[in-house]
Amino acid sequence: MKKNLPRINLHIHSNFSDGKNSIRQIVDRALKMNLDFIAITDHFTDSWKEWVSKLKDEDKISEYLEEITLCQNYLRDKGKKLTVFKGLEVDLSSSEQFIKKIKPYKFDLILFEYLQGVETIAFVKNIINFWRGTSRNMGKFPILGLAHFDPSYFIYENLDILVSFLKEYNIYFEFNPSYPNFYARKNQIFFDKLRETNIPVAIGCDSHSITSLNNIEEPLEVIRYYNLEDNLQILIRALKNNFNLDFGNNSQGKT
Repeated sequence: MKKNLPRINLHIHSNFSDGKNSIRQIVDRALKMNLDFIAITDHFTDSWKEWVSKLKDEDKISEYLEEITLCQNYLRDKGKKLTVFKGLEVDLSSSEQFIKKIKPYKFDLILFEYLQGVETIAFVKNIINFWRGTSRNMGKFPILGLAHFDPSYFIYENLDILVSFLKEYNIYFEFNPSYPNFYARKNQIFFDKLRETNIPVAIGCDSHSITSLNNIEEPLEVIRYYNLEDNLQILIRALKNNFNLDFGNNSQGKT
């Protein structure tokens, strides 16, 4: 029997970066699509692709977070079942100094993109340890995930290093329908490791338009194929525990 899994999309871009729609438009469409959890995760970068994002300074980031807060308040006041999280997608080809400007406690969820080798793992460890050291007593630390991550970079060597890193820092793997080759059967050993070590998994569609917000069926089927439903439930429980969510109501994240 198939488990009744929440309908989630934890990777969505708004017009604060390269998405086509406003945050309110995204929320309104997500309601119509009967999604349970979404995350707005606009780009944060100063690399070659810095043109994609408006999130360059504290003022713009504050405006971004305030727009999400307004939507959270709307959902709570209207008793809607949808929960929206404040997220960010961090480009790991950005400078260390730029990434360290992030105040992680202001976000519910942070994605890392372009993890491509053991050197990048060391870089991310340094970033996370810095954030933790400078954010003590500032609020709950965000949930961390890998955006459209390609396991094949590690399949033939350093797989145990990768899995150990994900486990130690409690970082989830994203099933993303925009990159189906990343969860092909050639990577099955990686998914077996995720299951064996209880590393969380999620669904993130990398949506840049409201038309793709509910492209979640294929990732759900792949999660079931690899017997990772329990790993998705681990993530759902983490969301619930981190942000005091009651799945019977519409409580929201950080405000």
